[in-house]
Amino acid sequence: MTNQAVAVPNKLDGAVLKIAGVVVLGAIMSILDITVVSVALPTFQTEFDATYAEVAWTMTGYTLALATVIPLSGWAADRFGTKRLYMLALLLFTLGSALCATADSIGQLIGFRVLQGLGGGMLMPLGMTIMTRAAGPERIGRLMAVLGIPMLLGPIGGPILGGWLIEARSWHWIFLINVPIGAIALVYAYFALPKDNAEPSESFDFVGMLMLSPGLALFLYGISSLPETGTIATPKVWVTMLLGAVLVAGFVLYSFKPRHPLLDLRLFRNRNLTVASVSLFVFIIAFMGAGLLFPSYFLQVRGESTLHAGLLMAPQGIGAMLTMPIAGALADKIPVGRTVPFAMALIAAGFFAFTQVGTDTSYLLLCGSLFVMGLGMGGTMMPIMTSALRTLTNHEVARGSTLVNILQQIGSSIGGAIMSVILTSQLNGSAPIPGLNDPRTGEPITEAGAAIATQHGAQLPVEPSILQRGLEFVADSFATTFWVGFALVLATFIPVAFLPRKRLRTQPPVGPDADGGDRVAAPVMIH
Repeated sequence: MTNQAVAVPNKLDGAVLKIAGVVVLGAIMSILDITVVSVALPTFQTEFDATYAEVAWTMTGYTLALATVIPLSGWAADRFGTKRLYMLALLLFTLGSALCATADSIGQLIGFRVLQGLGGGMLMPLGMTIMTRAAGPERIGRLMAVLGIPMLLGPIGGPILGGWLIEARSWHWIFLINVPIGAIALVYAYFALPKDNAEPSESFDFVGMLMLSPGLALFLYGISSLPETGTIATPKVWVTMLLGAVLVAGFVLYSFKPRHPLLDLRLFRNRNLTVASVSLFVFIIAFMGAGLLFPSYFLQVRGESTLHAGLLMAPQGIGAMLTMPIAGALADKIPVGRTVPFAMALIAAGFFAFTQVGTDTSYLLLCGSLFVMGLGMGGTMMPIMTSALRTLTNHEVARGSTLVNILQQIGSSIGGAIMSVILTSQLNGSAPIPGLNDPRTGEPITEAGAAIATQHGAQLPVEPSILQRGLEFVADSFATTFWVGFALVLATFIPVAFLPRKRLRTQPPVGPDADGGDRVAAPVMIH
């Protein structure tokens, strides 16, 4: 026991932090890229003379590529080694970024975004696997706090960086900025990551791949089309969602038959992983979905620029950066079931203020609420992920992190679609302005639409009283949508109540695993 205590240092040593630096660089690129591109959508409409539905595919195509490649990450990590695969993912993402900057049509940009997504989809699950193996189970909490840095920088820094680059340079630079970072990360990864150990390769589950990857892509395509159509009754939505759901359900039934399935659902026999995964899934739907609308409120109701909207979101990141290192250290010592409920209470308290928003709600109140939410977020997301991975063996970590990332991706897409559809349906209830039509579509312009357009500098022949009424309608629509998000945040308390409240053993005992072989506890890498 004494030797084991010496072998597992209490703090993250320099060698582990060096490895963490590689992973954080890759994660920053992939997560930052999502929010940076979302800011550029109006610019793409102007540059490529495209509709919003067309430019939205620059986001949807990236998401579908993520959904396709993430299930392969666990098998590929075991087959080829995490270092080789991580460097390949970095190369694909960097190459895709460079090509995106050369696009001269919306079709080319969408295609290059898919290439980016194929690389970006592997960066997070592989990064989690590399870091967990490097530090050992005793230090997962502190390690997850380090990995949480890019998850915070993405939503906060994305709008700020994207707005500044577009205003100061051009839209090309939101992609070009990834090229030097990617090159540095590649060289860094080559020297910093430990050499891959050759292991006997598992057979590849082709049948599972033919069901799961297309199933996830079709399901997420249907969900992503919801904001555009505004209703689930459209065949484009319900047919693709149904086909996707059938394929995923077929995979679930099939996956328990092969010895080495593409996605190892047998891991859900681990109660700790199951409870943590459900908690994380519900939390992502609630918080990430509504969180996408916070900057939209500042843009559409308050008329702020993209840069200013990003700066107004900064208090959330500041709050999270204060609590995340503390929560990471506590997760290694105190059961997460005793800390996460308090962090969730902070999120709920801060979120409530946004259910009361109007056209002139105090920025001091809103920024203070974002700060409180950030404090809660820093104590929620990473501890839950720590709980999910803590009791997995070395071989199970790659598969477990793949499961967690798939749930995150699906939850984020569902949450974003739900909030967007609710907001769109609310805004569509605004009264049309007689005699005023959109020159592109011929559709009547509503009071809400005129108010939003005026906030962004458009000059419309509309009376100020009508614009004010439209602006109030938009603010009420956001408040109603935030009420739904608030209800979903409260629903997260249900699975959180089942998180472990007693200290767990971080290394499971040796014994037979689901495949009939020996389960070996995750080794601790000693430097």
